[in-house]
Formats: sequence, C-alpha cells, structure tokens
Amino acid sequence: MAHLYDKITPSLIDEEMLLTAVEEQGPKDEAGEIAKAEGIDFHQVKSLRLDYRNIMTMQGLFQFTGLTKLQLDNNIIEKIQGIDTLVNLVWLDLSFNSIQVIEGMDKLTKIEDLTFYNNKISRIQNMDNLKNLEVFSIGNNELNAIDNLVYLRRFPKLKTLNLSNNPICEMDVYSLYTAAILPNLVYLDYQLMEDTMRDKGYQKYVLPVEQLLDKERRQAAEEELAKTKAEQFALHTAAFVENLNGPHLFDAMYKNDREGTALNTMPNAGKQAVLFRETFVDICHKAFDFGVTAYHQRKAEVDLFWECVELAKTEDRKAGMKVIEDFIAVRSQTLEQLRDMRNTGQVKRTVSVYHARITMLWDKLMGNEMHLAGEIEEAIENLDYGLQDHVGHFLENIQGFMTKLRDAENNNHETIMAIANGNLEPILRGDVEVSDKLVEIFTDKDSMVGAVAASHDTHMLVIDSREDKMVSGINQWAADVLEEVKQAEIQRNRHRVIEISHRCECYRKELENVEMSFVKDQSPPRDEEKKRHRSVVRVTHITPIGQPTE
Repeated sequence: MAHLYDKITPSLIDEEMLLTAVEEQGPKDEAGEIAKAEGIDFHQVKSLRLDYRNIMTMQGLFQFTGLTKLQLDNNIIEKIQGIDTLVNLVWLDLSFNSIQVIEGMDKLTKIEDLTFYNNKISRIQNMDNLKNLEVFSIGNNELNAIDNLVYLRRFPKLKTLNLSNNPICEMDVYSLYTAAILPNLVYLDYQLMEDTMRDKGYQKYVLPVEQLLDKERRQAAEEELAKTKAEQFALHTAAFVENLNGPHLFDAMYKNDREGTALNTMPNAGKQAVLFRETFVDICHKAFDFGVTAYHQRKAEVDLFWECVELAKTEDRKAGMKVIEDFIAVRSQTLEQLRDMRNTGQVKRTVSVYHARITMLWDKLMGNEMHLAGEIEEAIENLDYGLQDHVGHFLENIQGFMTKLRDAENNNHETIMAIANGNLEPILRGDVEVSDKLVEIFTDKDSMVGAVAASHDTHMLVIDSREDKMVSGINQWAADVLEEVKQAEIQRNRHRVIEISHRCECYRKELENVEMSFVKDQSPPRDEEKKRHRSVVRVTHITPIGQPTE
C-alpha cells in the first residue's frame, strides 16, 4: 500500500511548528494578540491539529499534558512514539500514515475515539489498557487474521467499529462472526448492527462464542486470584513479614549452602533434616501471624489519627464559616450604607469601624487556626508516642522469634555435627555409599568440621539479615509516617493562613473601592473647577484697591 507522501521531504515536530499550529487554531483578533503577548502554555492546550505537515516522527509533544484531542492524520508517521505523557487524550486521529505496529499507548487510558484508518497495520495489539474505547476505526489496513476480532472483545464500551477494506472483510465468515463475538457493537463499517444479525451470528457460531466465554471466565478468575495474591503480598510486605508464612526463609538458608544440603543426605541425617525444617517453618509462621496482627494495630493507630485530624478540621471549618457568615451579614449592610452616605465625616467613621471589623475577623479566624494547629500538634505528639510503642512491641516480639530461629539452628548444628562425627570413620573407610560432595567433605575430620561450621555460619547470616531487614523496615516506617503527617500539617497550616489573609485583603480592597467611589463622587468635575477658577480670577481683578479680596 504505497503512501501518498512517500516522496515528500519529512518534517519534525519542533517548537516553531507547534507554536504556529497553536496560534493558527487559537483565539483570533484581540484575544489572540493578548494570548500571543502573554506567551503560550502548551500544558493548557486542549486540542491540536497537526495534519498535512509531512511529519515522520511523533516526538516533541511531551509538553501537551492537558491535550484531549490530537489530529495527526495525513502525515508520513511510521512509528507511534513520544505520546506517553498525553494521558488526557480522549480523541486521537492517526489515519493516512504509514504505521505498521500499534504500540506506545499503554498510558492513554482515557481514549474513547481512536482512528488508524489507511495505514499498514496487520495486527490489532498492545491496546489492553484502552478500556474506555468507544469508537475504533482501522479500515483500509492489512488485517488478515480473524483473531483480530477476538482481541476487540476486551473493550466493553466499544460501540462503533470500522474494519472496511481489510483482507478479513473478504472472508465469508466476517459479518456473522463479528456480530457473534462482538454483541455490544452498534455500528459496523458505517452500518447499523441489527439484532437479527446478532442472533443469526450467535446461532451459527454458538460453539466458538461459548468457548470464548469460558476462556474469558477462566482468565478473569486467574486475574482476580493474581490480584488477590498481589494485594496480600503487599500487605505482608507492609507488615515486614513477607514470605514468612511458608518455608521461604528456610529454603533461603540452603539456597547457596552446598555443604549443608549435602550433609542432610548423610546416613541418619534425614530425620533431623525433616524435624529441623518443621520446627523452623513453624516459628516462621508464628512470626508471620504476629506481624500481620501488629500491622493492623499500627494501621488502626494511624487511621485513628487521620480521623481525629479530619474531625478537628471539620469543627474548625464550621466555626470559621460561622465567623464569616456573621461578618458577611454586617459587610452587606455596611457597604450599602456607605454607598448612600454623602457626609465625609460619617464615611470616615464607618470606614474606620469596618476596618476594625475586618481586623477582628482576621483575629478570630487566625485564633481558630492557631487552636486547630495546637490540637493537631498535640495529636502528632501522641501519634509519635504511639508509633514508638508499636515499634517497640514489634521489635521485642520479632527479635524473640528470631532468637528462637537461632536456637533451632544451633540445635540443628549440634545434631548435624554429632551425626557427622558418627559418619566420619565409615565414610573414610568407604563402608557406606555417599554422594561425591560428601566424599569431598569427609576427606578428614578438619574438612568435615569446617563444612559443618560453614553451613551453620551461612544459616546464621540469613537469619541475621532477615532480622536486620525487619528492624530497619519498622523504624523507617515510623519515621516516614511521622514525617508525612508533619509535612501534611505544615502544608495545611500554610494554605489556611494564606486563605485567611487573602480573604481579609479582598474585603479591605472592596472597602477601598467603595471609599474611592465616594471621594470621586464628592469631587467637582474638572470643567467646573476651571470655570470657578476663572470666576475667582475675574473677581480678583475688579476688586477696588484697599478692599479685601475673596
């Protein structure tokens, strides 16, 4: 499929092109000149047309984060790229280009209308995250496999589909099969999908449809299970006891311990290996159960803190609104009176009283804010104490469990050493058949003792590392939580103070405007001033000598 622009010199999306396009499509006349003078913020642009510009690469659009509509049709684009920041796109037109593969669209989850008409695409793929897709046009491409239609079942909102002029449209099964497996379609290839067509399609392809439904149900169940497992693992990780509800830690001790693994195959060592594993895993399970319980207790403490903060903020808002409502009632009355006043002295007195009321408003609101800030500060201190208690409780118990794991390892070490001593002579004499690794270990007593000790050291290192990870994890968690609540309070307090100051400043400016209006009304017109000045001059000139002048 030759493209119309294959022989045209390609262009790049550069700053000049973008500025030109935005200016052409932006406001005109005076509004356009103002926008141009103030500078164009690409982040604020909602719609952009870049059609018929011989564009080959899509790079350069990263600043248009607020874009909801993008038109790139009738260019020479070969690869979809550089649009992963355009997360607010709802409408995207890439028709009449040279695109071969659908890709680079994972983050465009808001897209509802997507057009690939007249490209070189042979497979519909890499669109799994476009769950809001309603209109999809991919006609006049190179789709030749019927399973492309099956892929479209993952778009539950898809209502309008254009596949016209693709090789699959020439297949006898096309229309009825599409109607059968995409029963929610309203329009197919610019034609209304009749219910009779759907029924006929389902009847003909009932077995494939039922197989698809069964497969989708199983996939949904598997995805739900995977999601549940992921959520559980995330919870276990937050509790710092991930993988302690099984043999993971035990297996980790032997993962790189060839000597220990071989020693467990010694004569008379099998029973001890099973017993050690059971004891070790049982302790891990108990540590896991404690950790999950402790996690929920910690979470409840933090949740309670935030509930108390929100309650205090709600009470503060109510108190603040009452103060503001009382002020507004006086404000409306005072401004109305000022507009009707004609006496300068009375205006000055009223303005002075009103200024005092604004100051009083500021004092009350700031007083409420200081009280709230004090309450939250006290709550943060209490949270800090609570976190320290939780951390201490967690460490005390977890370290107790880790001590039990070390005791179990020490007992195992002693038992393995005793079994190894008992096997030393028989193995050296060749009385028992053992693995090559054991023969290597039992070359002499020193070698055997060294192997047993090395295995023990490896196990202890794994236990110590896991304990260190949990200790550092819980301490970092407490520090992070405390820092988060402190920063949140700093930001809240800062915004509230700014809000109060801004509100009071607006009231003062409003008053100044009314006052200035009064002064303007009281001032005589300029023509009248000139006229009166001329009269005074005239009177001065005709006053007899020796008489007082006006």
